[in-house]
Amino acid sequence: MIRTDELAPAPDRDGPTAPAGAPPPPRDRRGRAKLILELLDHYIPAPSIPLDHADAFQLLVAVILSAQCTDARVNLVTPALFARAPDAHAMARLKSSQIKPYIRTCGLSGPKARALAGLSRILVDEHGGQVPRDLETLETLPGVGHKTASVVLTQAFNEPAFPVDTHIHRLAGRWQLSRARSVEEVERDLKQLFPRERWSTLHLQMIYFGRRYCPAKSHLPSACPICSWAMSRARALREERQGLSKPATRPKPQPRPPASPPNPRPRRAKRTPPVSAARRRSSGSR
Repeated sequence: MIRTDELAPAPDRDGPTAPAGAPPPPRDRRGRAKLILELLDHYIPAPSIPLDHADAFQLLVAVILSAQCTDARVNLVTPALFARAPDAHAMARLKSSQIKPYIRTCGLSGPKARALAGLSRILVDEHGGQVPRDLETLETLPGVGHKTASVVLTQAFNEPAFPVDTHIHRLAGRWQLSRARSVEEVERDLKQLFPRERWSTLHLQMIYFGRRYCPAKSHLPSACPICSWAMSRARALREERQGLSKPATRPKPQPRPPASPPNPRPRRAKRTPPVSAARRRSSGSR
């Protein structure tokens, strides 16, 4: 969920205008990353954690529920769930069938309910009801993948991590920060380009920026404060063909001249075959 006080005003539809005599945008990745970081600090200066939670366990639950679901929907669902089971001990006493009604509107409620029940019992039995601060241990819990574990580490424990979701994957490719052939490649490239101490806030800045200024569909690259200079022409044309982006300039249709009826071809006069001299003499003798 985005709060308007966290965002700078949206850019003009014609896109940002460079001041007179401004240097051209950098072509190398590191120079591009430095300028992008400055722009993100301007447009998204203070990003907040979008999922409501009181501790690491509730954040872990909320992140699991956010799979294929909006953050706003999760924030509507979790208050009732956390009122019934605010911690791992309380959640472990519930069966998945008892958890499912609370999360039905989040989608995939069956698998998510089983994951929450299972991981809660593991946390109680093996970790004293506490969420571990180790990436590998988190990834062994039911329903917890690499991205979920990274989110919990960076947002609950302020450990350096760079979770890559669909927004970050899309932006890294559009901004030529990575070839973006896989999530793993994007995470590796971004960690190499940006300072370690910025990872925790930077991934949130990219998510908020992608939602507001750089959407997956109906995107206008020329109006985006970053795509307008960082996106390659080849990528822009490819997205335009795929129907994801709008062309920067669409040629106006030229009016067609009125159709004139075709000129009728003049009918040729019927020619009579010539009469031979012998036939003329024969007709004359009669």
